[in-house]
Formats: sequence, C-alpha cells, structure tokens
Amino acid sequence: MNAYEIIVVGGGPAGLAAAIEAHRQGVRNILLLERDRELGGILQQCIHNGFGLHIFKEELTGPEYAERFICQLRELGIEYRLDTLVLDVRADRSLDCVSPQHGFETLQARAIILAMGCRERTRGAITIPGTRPAGIFTAGAAQRYVNMEGCMVGRRVVILGSGDIGLIMARRLTLEGAKVLAVAEVLPYSGGLVRNLVQCLDDFDIPLFLSHTLAGIRGRDRVEGVTIARVDAQRRPVPGTEIDYACDTLLLSVGLIPENELSRSMGLALDPMTSGPVVDESLETSVPGIFACGNVVQVHDLVDWVSEEARRAGRGAARQVLGSRPPAQADLATRAGSGVRYVVPQHIRAGGLDGPVDLMLRVTEPRHNQWLVARSGAQVVHKARKAHVTPGEMETLRIPAGKLNGLAGELTLGLEEVVS
Repeated sequence: MNAYEIIVVGGGPAGLAAAIEAHRQGVRNILLLERDRELGGILQQCIHNGFGLHIFKEELTGPEYAERFICQLRELGIEYRLDTLVLDVRADRSLDCVSPQHGFETLQARAIILAMGCRERTRGAITIPGTRPAGIFTAGAAQRYVNMEGCMVGRRVVILGSGDIGLIMARRLTLEGAKVLAVAEVLPYSGGLVRNLVQCLDDFDIPLFLSHTLAGIRGRDRVEGVTIARVDAQRRPVPGTEIDYACDTLLLSVGLIPENELSRSMGLALDPMTSGPVVDESLETSVPGIFACGNVVQVHDLVDWVSEEARRAGRGAARQVLGSRPPAQADLATRAGSGVRYVVPQHIRAGGLDGPVDLMLRVTEPRHNQWLVARSGAQVVHKARKAHVTPGEMETLRIPAGKLNGLAGELTLGLEEVVS
C-alpha cells in the first residue's frame, strides 16, 4: 500500500489550489488524483474571460486561470496522476483507485481533501413534458461540444434556466452564428450573475422570460419546436400564456449538483440545503482527517471563491498532518436565519481560532439595503451592510476570531432591513 501525507481527489481549480497551499504550509508528500486526461477541470472548456479578477487582479479566460495553478503545481514538484478514477474512500483515510498505468491500487493518507466538483442536472432530474428527440443538451455539454470539439449543437436555440453557464452559452452560440430565441426562467429572478445578464443577454437583445417554464417539446427525430408558458405561485403553467418557438435545439441550464457519491459511500454528514458535506471553518468534514472544498461542498458562482476556499482546506489538512492545528475547545453551530438559505461552514471550532472566519451563504430572494447580521442568541456578534443581495451571487461575512473565540451554542445569520 502506497502512503502519502495528503491525497487530493480532483484536479480542477479546487484540487489544484488545495494541493499547492498544503505544499506551501510545509507538507511535501502530496498526491493529486484526476479522472480526466488533463488537469484544470471544467475551466478548460470555459474560453470566455472574467476569471481571476480577485485572485490575480486581472481578467483571464478559464484555460489561462487553470494554467496559472497547473504551472505552480509542476514547479513545486507535486505528484499528480491523470486518468485515475477513485472508486472508494474510507474513514481510515485509505482509498481505492484504478488507472491504465497503475491498475487497481489502495492508497493510504494522513489526510484526504475531496475536490470532485459538481455536475449538471439533466432532463431526467426535472419534469419536462413532451417527446424525447435529439437536440436537447445541458448547457455544459453544449459548451464542450462548441469550445473543445468544434461542433455546433444547433442553429435556432431556446434555453431553459438562467444559470451562468446557460447565459454564457447564449452569447457563445450567438457569436457562432446561431439564433438564441429566448431564455426561460421559472423563478421571478435570474439565477446568474448580474454581469452575465448584461453581457450575455442584454448586449445581444436576447429576451429573458422570468416566471416561465417549458410547457412542451415537439419533434420526433430532432427538436422541431418548444412551448414556454408563464407559471403561477406553485410553478404550474398558466393556460393561455403559451409562447411557441420553432427551433432545433434546447439547452438546459437548470442547476448544478455537488459530486458527492464518494462522500455518501463513506458516511459523511451532508447538508440537505447544499447537498455537500458538513464542514468546519478549516473545511474538515464530519470524519476526522477528511477535508472537502470547492463545488463538492457548495456550488460557487466565481472560481476565485473556489480557489480561496480550497486554500483554507489545504491549510487545514496541512496543519492536521503537521500537528499544528489548535485543538477545539468549543463548537459553534451556524444556522440560516431570516432571508438566508444556507451557511457554510456549518460549525466553527470557536476555541483557539488564530484568524478570521469567512461565513459563506446564499440568500432566499433579492433584497436591497440590508444588514447581514450574525447573532449568538440576542447578542450581535458581527454585521455588514449590503446594498443589494440576490440568490445568484454568493455573500461572505468575515468575522474576526476575537468575536468568535469562546462562543458556544448557535450562531444565526440573517438579513435585517436597514432603518435610516
């Protein structure tokens, strides 16, 4: 059995950043495992710019952003394996993997970092009426066809869902000569970043229909048309509001799901709101020595935040291995309060913290002029003013360690309207 100090599962932006940070903290015997034939994960097909504004203070494409971390990994001499599929991870920090080069192996680590990313919801995960012809793609699959395989997926396109990948593909297909007829979103607000709404839809005069869903698909061998309709408060199509489009392609941008099959099989506690592991401020899961970061914990809107979170996981795992992580003296559970959907991390080792804690969250609905408030009982621990919050953009509340050390019980994050 081959033994390592730290094994990282996943070679996307989270895994790369976590491995590099662990090395910077002093751990040298690190192995990164990636199931694909190249490092970088989903970034390799994201050829648009807008990455790296927070990490590198410049605008990069997805491959350029990934290359920065890949070069660092190689310069540091961190071992990595491609075409390697992890089959099982166990609580004793051993794992089984298989690859063409090494065959079946069992590896042992003192700490494991899970960074498997997320996947798209497909047609089978949602209820869509109509026939099942060719021409229906997830937005990410279409992105790979166009950007990496050089294949156009269609010429007249309707997009269901206003997630960021769908918005970006609306622009990409338009630039390639396709006609994007409409984007339909079942919610009364968009699920994507504001900048993508402006740059991908408004700049190209692509209509966005909020509170609308797909009411039908027509076509036998290939999509011939779709129907969208307004929805009521229960998200049911309203008769008489149908709009028909003649098209040959339907893209689905209806959400992402953390890749947590390995997490479930090893019995990690999962958060039903994020579908990712329950973690503490160092991104350690409910199983000691197992850390998780990136989209496997929660679906992020910016890759910069994925990298930042992964660095925290890398530091946590390194301190675990080096024996420099302060012992927990108290446990503080975080809770979602008014207007907040979820909070990550789900608990804080609030004794002996040596730095601020970043609480990441998503709100339940768009709001303006709000206080984001952290309370321990009736006590206001920390708060920050937010001019605008929306579910499509992640919010962060950074709380100094001095305000958390010694607290126990629950810490509730909620929105409160600013009263002038």
